[in-house]
Amino acid sequence: MSQNPQLNNPLHGIKLADILTELIENLGWEEMEKETGIKCFGNNPTYKSSLKFLRTTAWARTKTEKLYLEWLEYKAFHKL
Repeated sequence: MSQNPQLNNPLHGIKLADILTELIENLGWEEMEKETGIKCFGNNPTYKSSLKFLRTTAWARTKTEKLYLEWLEYKAFHKL
């Protein structure tokens, strides 16, 4: 019996585009830059350019995914 390595991954099945959309809608660009330190979120950001940057820059994607997980925890705790 083989184990699925994605079984405990909370991001499994969630698209990066969906993560970015939810963060923009709920936190906004300014808060995203503040929390992650990613300059593309604060320097005339667009959805398309940010998504491209996150897809090609592993460290930025990791920080964004971490922020998303923190947002999910906050949302669950406050029952939003």
